[in-house]
Amino acid sequence: MPAYASKQALISEIQKTAQLFIAEFEGIPETDKALRLEEVDHTPQEMIAYQLGWINLIRGWDRNELEGKEVVTPASGYKWNQLGGLYQSFYDQYRDQTLSQLKALFIAAVDELTTWLESFSDEELFAPGGRRWAASTPSNWPIWKWVHINTVAPFKSFRSKIRKWKKVGSLMET
Repeated sequence: MPAYASKQALISEIQKTAQLFIAEFEGIPETDKALRLEEVDHTPQEMIAYQLGWINLIRGWDRNELEGKEVVTPASGYKWNQLGGLYQSFYDQYRDQTLSQLKALFIAAVDELTTWLESFSDEELFAPGGRRWAASTPSNWPIWKWVHINTVAPFKSFRSKIRKWKKVGSLMET
């Protein structure tokens, strides 16, 4: 996992990888948003829903902590060894959105995430204990690591998946 020299370096990497990821969805027809291909384990709709789900979870953990509410990680009704069910809840939540709506929601979520990150001091962001929710697992990660593994890392891996989905899909058309 990379280390970031500053808050701005983390934000810049999120913005860059988010833009590269979401740009891959240009030209995908709305009729294909839920097309499952055997060679790729997610549909285009699921790929964006996954990203939205995690961004909103992290922001929700922080909002709940600041409001004095109980923070449940990863989410109420789910344990860390039950992530498949959590992911399915993301897909279900965004099932009725068009691909265009999903892309707009993603862009807005990334913008809100970066604004939220700006509100942290470097100490809160990079040192363990910046928030109680970040220390909720034995790893006691600083906030930046939670953000990185749920934004930059999947933006990159899902960018590869959507590229493969488009390639396999175009081969099927010929």
